[in-house]
Amino acid sequence: MSVSNPLYIYNSLSRKKEVFEPLNPPFVGLYVCGPTVYSDVHLGNVRSFLTFDVVYRYLTYLGYNVRYVRNITDVGHLIDDSDEGDDKIEKRARLEKIEPMEIVQKYTNGFHDTVTQFNLIPPSIEPTATGHIVEQIEMIQRIIKNGFAYEVNGSVYFDVKKYSEKHNYGELSGRKIEDQLEQTRESLEGGNEKKFFADFAIWKNASPETIMKWDSPWGTGVPGWHLECSVMSTKYLGQAFDIHGGGMDLKFPHHECEIAQSVGADGVNPVKYWMHGNMLTVNGTKMSKSLGNSFLPHELISGDHPLLDKGYTPMTVRFFFLQANYKSTVDFSNEALQAAEKGFNRLMAGVETLNKLTPSEVSSVDVNAIISKSTESLNDDFNTPTTIAHLFDGVKTINAINDNKETINQSDLTSLQQHYKGFVFDILGLVNEKDNSSDNELSNELMDIIIDLRNQSKENKDWGTADLIRDELKKLNISIKDTKDSSTWNYEK
Repeated sequence: MSVSNPLYIYNSLSRKKEVFEPLNPPFVGLYVCGPTVYSDVHLGNVRSFLTFDVVYRYLTYLGYNVRYVRNITDVGHLIDDSDEGDDKIEKRARLEKIEPMEIVQKYTNGFHDTVTQFNLIPPSIEPTATGHIVEQIEMIQRIIKNGFAYEVNGSVYFDVKKYSEKHNYGELSGRKIEDQLEQTRESLEGGNEKKFFADFAIWKNASPETIMKWDSPWGTGVPGWHLECSVMSTKYLGQAFDIHGGGMDLKFPHHECEIAQSVGADGVNPVKYWMHGNMLTVNGTKMSKSLGNSFLPHELISGDHPLLDKGYTPMTVRFFFLQANYKSTVDFSNEALQAAEKGFNRLMAGVETLNKLTPSEVSSVDVNAIISKSTESLNDDFNTPTTIAHLFDGVKTINAINDNKETINQSDLTSLQQHYKGFVFDILGLVNEKDNSSDNELSNELMDIIIDLRNQSKENKDWGTADLIRDELKKLNISIKDTKDSSTWNYEK
């Protein structure tokens, strides 16, 4: 990338935008926290993974060699996200009366089906927690050797207070360990094994009823939830890598603990750029199952939900997410989704028109300005809403050319077509759903016949029939545009 046109990334660690400078160019290491596969993936997950899908796509578009690692949590994630209670997967397995690994496979398959619907590119590597038990035990041993963990009754806890004597626990989330010290005595009443309430389990002793458990130097147990990401990210990307992403809800304690574990084990702060996506709301209220306002992806697509007027295609939903900055909350409403649907269809229509333009000998439009504005906005911390706004400005120019109000030469037309292909499809990851229809070819052929019949009516000065065809097609949301030499049609959903 040109030094004069750098990519800026908002770093959650420094709390400011920084010029992206990979540690080992052209290689870029990207790690994203994946799903815990005990239930259907929810829309908050989809938005987070979509954010980093765009990051992956754009870095690749810029010419970087990106290794994208996104894990599958298939053990160790407890019900209340703390060190107590049941493993989420084992609890679901007991409810459904099947093996825990059947739960893992069922919801991993469902996760893959969902992200495929939304056109997310699969990661380079998709490791699982159960596939890296040996490496997790080895990291625990290094942490203990360095004095930052202790064993109690077969469980191993990370010693946050000891770590904080030399390092800044809370640097990512902004929490101060001093503010938590006076809470310790009350929190430890009742025989808690921890020395300090902020200590967290990196290995948990398993009860006799636990099905998924492994032998370790400290007895039979399971790894802590936070540990797997420290192990798998550094195993595949190196002790220090470029970008770590996830939802805002993971910043504390999950990502804070990741930093502490990696520094405690190997003395290296593992991540240069931390990125966090924001949450979803519905009609201004936090999305929550208990409030009855949460959506599963299939409910949003089918419209089978009491808060929905109808269903929306995966590309409409993808476009809807892209219209907001990844650091901002996204508010679901029927009005917002319907507006996104119209906007998506308008953008696809613009691309279709662009690909049908006939070049002139000279250009009256500034194609370089259209291209540079989109590039500048994406370089501004992957600012997709502003990028989409610039693409729509370009659509106005495309329509003006199509209406013979502006002209474009062949070289500029090729550049503009390549730009829209790169940004709309390769980077934003949108798909023209008309192109995906199995009936699309037949529909095009039928419309060609209808257009020919209408053109014959016009040649015969049978204006009544020509107007009737146009009006009847309009009732089907099919618009006809007549030009000097031909007629084109467009389906407006």
